[in-house]
Amino acid sequence: MLKILSIIGTRPEAIKMAPIIQLLDQQDDSVSNQVCVTAQHREMLDQVLSLFNITPDFDLNIMQKGQSPSQVAASIFLGLDSILAKEKPDWVLVQGDTTTVMAAAMVAFYHRIKVGHVEAGLRSFDKWQPFPEEINRKVAGVVADLHFAPTKLSRSNLLKEGISEKQILVTGNPVIDALKWVAKLPINQDISPIASEILQQKKPNFKKIILVTAHRRENHGQPIEQICQALLEIARNFQDSVHIIYPVHLNPNIQEPVYRLLGNVQNITLTAPLDYLDLVHIMKASYIVITDSGGIQEEAPGLGKPVLVLRDVTERPEAIQYGTVRLVGADKNKIVRETTKLLQDEKEYQRMARATNPYGDGLASQRIVDALMGREFEPFDI
Repeated sequence: MLKILSIIGTRPEAIKMAPIIQLLDQQDDSVSNQVCVTAQHREMLDQVLSLFNITPDFDLNIMQKGQSPSQVAASIFLGLDSILAKEKPDWVLVQGDTTTVMAAAMVAFYHRIKVGHVEAGLRSFDKWQPFPEEINRKVAGVVADLHFAPTKLSRSNLLKEGISEKQILVTGNPVIDALKWVAKLPINQDISPIASEILQQKKPNFKKIILVTAHRRENHGQPIEQICQALLEIARNFQDSVHIIYPVHLNPNIQEPVYRLLGNVQNITLTAPLDYLDLVHIMKASYIVITDSGGIQEEAPGLGKPVLVLRDVTERPEAIQYGTVRLVGADKNKIVRETTKLLQDEKEYQRMARATNPYGDGLASQRIVDALMGREFEPFDI
């Protein structure tokens, strides 16, 4: 029997791993499919597990208020050690670039267990941006036995680092698999009141919705202040035609400046972080997305939404190449200028909205499961 243990720490990991876990559950009795959550993020992780009907076999429950990456890593090292020693899976599957991914890959290595790295090969080539994700991903890449690269460019990055081409499989990104599944789900009665209000267009000033997410460490401090000043100017300039929706991360480094600067603006709605189902449906209803998130750079283009990325560099340059995203950093003037261009220039807007999404075709999970099962498949061709 092939024994696979998927290890998940955060909501983005759960979103991208969920289609793979669901598909593994559908295999015959020759596969044992187990899930371990570290709960590096607790509440937001649990929302996604519930949405995809995933019940973990193991839960380290490590989340502590104000914990540092070092503390997160130490807790994962200690918690996973006994699980891997007892369960002895053939494969550990990890996704992306969190501290959970880095630590889990290392513990699996110490136990001589093979590691499959989903979304492998992304690089910004700046170890401080995104921090600490760029190094987490590279550490996992050194350890991994199979690299499930989402694109040919990711494959190229791994080849340049000396990874054997036999260990690299271009699969597309399973986030597109998850997005397609969730986007078809109906909005139910449990949807948050703010999401229901937005989607039903109850407020007369809801014309063009701009969805904003910004929370990354490199944007703490002066950068988030500049981002908020840009959003304030956009809201004032387009008071009668635009409404900004900003689900605000729970980190106090984000909460304080965002609510101080944007809390009393008529056409800006600040909400608590949204469930993934709510977020996807609001993204579908949006006109533009402004974000520093990695996953949303992949998801929003899949829904035909132009994305302005609040970073100076990105480990997802394919989106820039294909024209679905633009980097604006935390530069107030650039954020305002590029947003205004998309709001006022229909041709410019359509150029981004209709561009090819380079991140997947909805079949990444099937390719990854086929690879683990030793079956042949056609690689993703972007």
